[in-house]
Amino acid sequence: MEKPLKRRAFEGTWNVVRFNWHFYVLFSLLSTFIWFFLCSPWAALLPAKGQVLLGCAWGLGFLSMLLSLAVSWYVYDYSPLYTFNWLKIKTLPNGLLLNIHAGFDETSFLLQKQFPLAQVQALDFYDPQLHTELSIKRARKVYPPYPNTLSIKTQSIDWPSQSTAHIFLILSAHEMRKSDERVVFFTELSRLLTEEGEMVVVEHLRDVPNFLAYNLGFFHFHSSKTWLETFKNARLQLSNSYRITPFLQVYHLKKHGATP
Repeated sequence: MEKPLKRRAFEGTWNVVRFNWHFYVLFSLLSTFIWFFLCSPWAALLPAKGQVLLGCAWGLGFLSMLLSLAVSWYVYDYSPLYTFNWLKIKTLPNGLLLNIHAGFDETSFLLQKQFPLAQVQALDFYDPQLHTELSIKRARKVYPPYPNTLSIKTQSIDWPSQSTAHIFLILSAHEMRKSDERVVFFTELSRLLTEEGEMVVVEHLRDVPNFLAYNLGFFHFHSSKTWLETFKNARLQLSNSYRITPFLQVYHLKKHGATP
């Protein structure tokens, strides 16, 4: 089974909901309880100020959920994220292109369509012992793997050195929660790059826009400072950095000492 090359309307928003449905169910149950409590005689047990605060908390929570869904639609369904028209690379891929993900691969088919002269090879670094997010497990069951996808270990990648000029990590690298794992992994990726090769990393950041959009969910992302430290410790140098939207950061990386 192959994934359609054209994304469906609201596909990204629907993915957010169905892969994280436990959060929405929990919020719905809590909201229902608060609503019925405020409408019941039991509400009189709280002073008027307490009732107002509880009502405001319910309203803010509801608005926060709606905002997160609206931003998800904007990022995953409306923005040019999956068109790759935003990509600022000097040389179009026409050889081996490694697309690395954590088991949720929305982009390999699209990259092959965007760069028909490239040979897209998907590498899956998902390890259930290290990467324990429920959303990944659910996504793996829904999305078919790209043909000939290979599983790899973040500690050591069984792939030839200097074998590719293009590596992509799109909304996947943040699943590595530990700093040491990220540094070792990116050091390995640097080994795979040719001397003039380029790596593209796309991530949400732990910053103000993503906090406003996802509330406490922004803790699932890493800060820009954390990413830059990871790249530096992996001996990768930043060649370009820009935003696709206020919520997505793109990093272009080269081997340390490579020509900008």
